[in-house]
Amino acid sequence: MANLQERGHLLTEQVNPLSQNLDQLSSLELVELFNSEDLKTVEAVAAAKVQIATAIEQTADRLRQGGRLFYVGAGTSGRLGVLDAAECPPTFCTPPELVQGIIAGGAGALVRSSEDLEDRAEDGDAAIAQRHITQLDVVVGITAGGTTPFVHGAINSARQRGALTIFIACVPAEQVSFTADIDIRLLTGPEILAGSTRLKAGTVTKLTLNILSTGVMVKLGKVYGNRMVDVAVTNQKLRDRALRILQDLTGLSREAAGFLLERSGKWVKLALVMHWTGLDKDAGDRLLSAHQGNLREAVTSYKNQGD
Repeated sequence: MANLQERGHLLTEQVNPLSQNLDQLSSLELVELFNSEDLKTVEAVAAAKVQIATAIEQTADRLRQGGRLFYVGAGTSGRLGVLDAAECPPTFCTPPELVQGIIAGGAGALVRSSEDLEDRAEDGDAAIAQRHITQLDVVVGITAGGTTPFVHGAINSARQRGALTIFIACVPAEQVSFTADIDIRLLTGPEILAGSTRLKAGTVTKLTLNILSTGVMVKLGKVYGNRMVDVAVTNQKLRDRALRILQDLTGLSREAAGFLLERSGKWVKLALVMHWTGLDKDAGDRLLSAHQGNLREAVTSYKNQGD
């Protein structure tokens, strides 16, 4: 394991030669510098595309079997994991326990700095034990510099329990080696503000988590085409989105789409099954359940039975 005291050699801690006169730049020059450096985040994701795709496939496989997805991190990395987890229920109507974020210091660390708590590997171990992680679960450790003890403790504990482990870091493996089932390295180079990994490292982490969680939900049948057919209709904005999805995919008027949405219990996916098959709510629900919630497979299977 890397020396946790000496970190100056890490890519995320190095000084960026392009921003050494940062305090002398005009506001426009500063924005232009950030913009050019941020382009490297997209390139870093592209360089890790095979590992990210593998993570999507294997995570979806575990969740199909009843597993859960956990993000573990500290500071910015932890907050990004909690954010991605929190956005899954409204976007994909998943139960809150399916995707969870674990941050060193708990909920309080979301709004105030608790970076001192990241140095306790035993706390990461305890967090995994507390959630009764099993071989069906997936644990993603997020640590920009790759050395966070809290994340190391959590991943090591998860591995011992047979969970699928994914390690996300913004330093090359030769600087910080770590054992996990899938090793994702997002190399964006030194930060504009030396060591401030809430910048490019945070951006590239957000991009990657966007792809990972959305990709997994696509594989789980939470999406039809590019529509969020499992959207939770919990406010006016989301009701409007649900109605537009129904209108676009069925050709119904807004009034008819609203009636269909209500008959389905405000579940867009079930409303589409009912419309395309003629089944009532209960029968449509059973059809979806038989196909693990995959709308396309359910409708195709039903139509093939009638041929």
